Amino acid sequence: MKSKNLKSIAFLLFMLVASPALFAHALWIETKATGTKGKAQEISVFFGEFSDNDITASAKWFSDLKDFSLVVISPSKKETKLTATALENKYQAFFTPDEDGVYTVVMHHTVKDVYGTMKLDYNSSATVTVGNTAKGNEAITNTNIISLYSKDAATAKQKAVLNIDALYEAKAAKKQKMKVIAPNGWEKELWSNENGETSFTPIWPGNYMVEFAYTEKAAGEHNGKKYDEIWKMATYLITVK
Repeated sequence: MKSKNLKSIAFLLFMLVASPALFAHALWIETKATGTKGKAQEISVFFGEFSDNDITASAKWFSDLKDFSLVVISPSKKETKLTATALENKYQAFFTPDEDGVYTVVMHHTVKDVYGTMKLDYNSSATVTVGNTAKGNEAITNTNIISLYSKDAATAKQKAVLNIDALYEAKAAKKQKMKVIAPNGWEKELWSNENGETSFTPIWPGNYMVEFAYTEKAAGEHNGKKYDEIWKMATYLITVK
């Protein structure tokens, strides 16, 4: 317990002086990859260090991180804003699918405070497949400025290649570095090609996290404080069977 407390304190101090690209804490969505019409689908939003299974208690999220927006986009492009409730170690929301196809759940938050000289912009998404139709299963359904997507997320299997698309400003994110984290904390660096595509082969079953961070050199003022850069991060969790 003492070790965890020291780690949390060290992280908070680090946040004040270091580049966000250097630390591993992130916001991410977890939900089942498949759903059922007429049955409530649970959406969970976590903050912490996925590779270490280090989840930050919801009461200790920094700044105004808890004020994230959470929207579900139906296969027919209908958008519904979700209200999340704080539990001990996450925020929880629900939606009930009413049509077959692929639903896209989108989380976004620009942090109120500027850290060092950086504005922080968190993004996450997930897809939920209902029924046997692929309607709505498109990367561009995600409205975030930076995002990740796999059309095969609902059928991801152990030892089968899994393709990932990376997007930035609704276009293919070419030649960009990303990272995949396995359920046991093992990490691998990925690079997208000219079409914003990358891939990996999951060795073990369980939850894999794909992360894509990009730092934009842009000066401005945010809530009365100047910044020189905008750090943007996208997360995408895939459950491998």
